[in-house]
Amino acid sequence: MGYDLINVRPIAGSIGAEIEGIDMSKPLGNQAFKEVHDALMAHQVIFFRDQDITPGEHVAFARQFGTLHVHPYAPSHEDHPEVLILKSSKANRSSANIWHSDVTFQEEPPLGSILLAREVPEAGGDTMWANMYDAYETLSDAMKRYLEGMKALNTSGHARFERAYDTLSDDEKERIRFERKAQEGVEHPIVRTHPVTGRKALYVNGIFTQKIVGVSRRESRAILDYLFDHLHKPEFTCRFRWEKGSVAFWDNRCTQHYAVADYGDATREMHRVTVNGDRPF
Repeated sequence: MGYDLINVRPIAGSIGAEIEGIDMSKPLGNQAFKEVHDALMAHQVIFFRDQDITPGEHVAFARQFGTLHVHPYAPSHEDHPEVLILKSSKANRSSANIWHSDVTFQEEPPLGSILLAREVPEAGGDTMWANMYDAYETLSDAMKRYLEGMKALNTSGHARFERAYDTLSDDEKERIRFERKAQEGVEHPIVRTHPVTGRKALYVNGIFTQKIVGVSRRESRAILDYLFDHLHKPEFTCRFRWEKGSVAFWDNRCTQHYAVADYGDATREMHRVTVNGDRPF
């Protein structure tokens, strides 16, 4: 694939590429948008360095790719509710160190997310991504036949979202508890077809996927455990070392990610803007 305005350097054999030639504080023209979008479709997660952008510029860049998501539970920027604040410290450690795809407990999970590093530890705190096309394609033919047409229940009930609960009123805490308890979850296909590439991707994850629909709980647990173990083989993954001002833009429909919580007493703060998607099929 040829690119005229950007330089694309893959960082692993299966997934991930670093992009040069984009200033995210400025609007993308038509050609730059096409090249960034093509790179995302080809590599599933793309990385940018040295992006000194404001929350408003972060939001404006993301809006070029679609309408934006506001997370129902996690903390956001006071002036820009689309900016999710993910701050992790020793007292409030990240809960994202499980392989997952974002917000699959909603009917229309995100297209993707754009994550900006605001504060990073001197060492540690990397993020890994895994290629769910490869995860599906390397399943046995028998397993593919078994999963064909099957759905799984996704809920938010077992997730822990990073939020400074001690700053909330009792009413706000109760509202969040009630909303999460009332959220019954949604059924999504275990194997989804990407709406742009047409490729099939494995679409279950260890945070939100609770049960395969239509089989016993014991059978469901055995199959899900197998798939959760299978989907993060090293051959499917890449690993990104953050620096302040680094950005990752990933396709939530065909990847999973894992925030490595190996930075001890250090603090890590990331800002995430998420682009809305559509119902999986």
